[in-house]
Amino acid sequence: MILAAGRGERMRPLTDATPKPLLLAGGKSLIVWQIEALARAGFRDIVVNASHLASHFVAALGDGARFGVSLKWSIEPEALETAGGIATALPLLPLGPVLVVSGDIWTAYDYAQLRDRAVHMAADATSPRAHLVMVDNPPYHPRGDFALDGDRIARDGSALLTFGNIGLYHTALFQKLPPGVKHKLLPLYHEWIARGLVSGERFTGAWANVGTPADLAALDTLVANGQRLTRSKA
Repeated sequence: MILAAGRGERMRPLTDATPKPLLLAGGKSLIVWQIEALARAGFRDIVVNASHLASHFVAALGDGARFGVSLKWSIEPEALETAGGIATALPLLPLGPVLVVSGDIWTAYDYAQLRDRAVHMAADATSPRAHLVMVDNPPYHPRGDFALDGDRIARDGSALLTFGNIGLYHTALFQKLPPGVKHKLLPLYHEWIARGLVSGERFTGAWANVGTPADLAALDTLVANGQRLTRSKA
């Protein structure tokens, strides 16, 4: 699933007429970079949630056939936050592990390396129900989000990292949330972490959260100078 329902307030005025994931970097929209990376990793069925200027996504990307994937759309008349968006999209998702990524990040992370973890998550009910990919703290978020304690996520620690907006979740985690209702993900993280349900890893390869026009311009320059989404391990 690709999350693409946000308004992109910090990216205005660019997002007044174009949804943030459809903005171009290196001649290609942010969400297309993600779709192509998922396709390279062997993912064929992708759900995208959209709200702000949702029709622009459907017009630009269609059913995904030209990328070698099948795109299904979960349209939100009003953006439902991350957990609310996932809960509302559940009828389009399988029961079991689902990879969820943000449509406004750019990364060399190889999504294929999560396949074995997904298989284990599906087969072993005692395994973690969520797995988060963490990155080093960017300048705009120096305090980080969570710590790694071995392969488990902890709320506190000596070296907090930033959540990279790449997560593997068992959809059972969202089944009690009512569809069509706003619900933030952070309170759920805190609950799941307290119950020992969340594992994690640190990724040190190329990663960017594209939040502002300056971020977009910097990424465009990076790509123009030859950076590519080559496969890179955590």
